[in-house]
Amino acid sequence: MTMDKAEVDRWLAAYVEAWKTYDRELIAALFAENIAYRYHPYDAPIVGRDAVVAAWLGESDTEGVSARDEPGTYDGSYTAIAVDGDVAVATGRSTYYKAPGGSVDKVFHNCFVMRFDGAMRCTEYTEWYMEALGV
Repeated sequence: MTMDKAEVDRWLAAYVEAWKTYDRELIAALFAENIAYRYHPYDAPIVGRDAVVAAWLGESDTEGVSARDEPGTYDGSYTAIAVDGDVAVATGRSTYYKAPGGSVDKVFHNCFVMRFDGAMRCTEYTEWYMEALGV
C-alpha cells in the first residue's frame, strides 16, 4: 500500500473528531479489526477494534488508558511529517482546558507512529508525548 501525507492528515482529522465526540462508530471506523494500540511505547498493546473503542469510551479496566475527557475540554492538531509505504509518523499538540471555553490546563506535544491497511484503517498505533511546561 502506498499512501500520502494528505490521506494521513484526513485520518488524523477524523481521529480528533472521534476523540472530541466519543462517537463509537467514528472511533471504530479509524481502526482495523486487529489493531494493536499503545498509549505509551512501553505498554503492551490493546489488541482489537472493540478493545480500543472500549478504552476510548472509558469502558475498559486496562491499565494506562486515558480517562474520558469532559465535552469541550480537549482539542488536538496533528500533521503527518513522514509517510513510507503503509507507515506514517505524525506530530502535533493536544490541548486540555479546565472547562469548556475556559483557560488552558495542559498541553502535550505528541508523536504518533501508525501503520495502515489498504482501506486507511490503522493496524498499529503507538504514541509518544511530553507535557509542555509553563502552560
